[in-house]
Amino acid sequence: MSELSKEATRRTAQVKTEAAGEITLTYYEAGEGEGRLPLVMLHGGGPGASSWSNFGPALPGFAEEYRTILVDQPGFGGSDKPPVVGNYYRFSADAVVALLDRLGLERVHLLGNSLGGGTAMRLALTYPDRVDRLVLMGPGGLSLNLFHADPTEGVQRLMDFGAHPSRESLRAFISTMVVNQALVTDELVEERFADATAPGAQDAMRSMGMSFWDPETAEDGMLWREAHRLRKHTLLTWGREDRVNPLDGAFAALKLIPKAQLHVFPNCGHWAQIEAADEFREVTVAFLNRHKERS
Repeated sequence: MSELSKEATRRTAQVKTEAAGEITLTYYEAGEGEGRLPLVMLHGGGPGASSWSNFGPALPGFAEEYRTILVDQPGFGGSDKPPVVGNYYRFSADAVVALLDRLGLERVHLLGNSLGGGTAMRLALTYPDRVDRLVLMGPGGLSLNLFHADPTEGVQRLMDFGAHPSRESLRAFISTMVVNQALVTDELVEERFADATAPGAQDAMRSMGMSFWDPETAEDGMLWREAHRLRKHTLLTWGREDRVNPLDGAFAALKLIPKAQLHVFPNCGHWAQIEAADEFREVTVAFLNRHKERS
């Protein structure tokens, strides 16, 4: 399964939630994973982000082991972009659960990067029977910066793009995602810029962002305050040089989640699935394959 094209794996499904009403979600699917729970991956939230941009290159490797489903969260990629009601993590988690219902999936493993990590955490807290194991990559909401200032460099670059969308501000943001700057190609910038400026994309990003700033909804996104309630085996993964959610943000989660463990990738930023692709897949698959013994 060395090559899986975007179009060959692309699917859509109409789902309904109380907050969003009826919306269409785009997702990508490959692999069978006979005898294993499916693996659902949730992407980060930067400009132009989507499940394919975050996890498309990783899909073939994971699909060899698992039925792997990459979901465009509401407001991103090919999914609909309704106004966010409440905090985004809960808003998106409800939509992902509706998709699981539509696909007939009672229980899955969840893997989330950044914003997707926050969604995965909220989903596991709200719908614990739907989740087996969690893999969280520099997760939003759960990351509590003990030493770094807020906003972090990466978040500030994200805000700069929101205020002044341009290829230059997007390149500056993407540059904070990785240590290896050779990964910040003109092609990547153009692809992400097209998605970030597509109809409805900027309104969706503003709506998502406001759900973390509005006092009436922001507190629901402070997932670190609820981390002690999580009873799932959880693999926290972090790039040592993460400039979006720095490594010190992992320590509260590691202390509070009873079944948490932490893996740190050296010479790696916020995109471990890209910058440390082989090691990330190996560590993740080994962790998930132990679920029958320890869950």
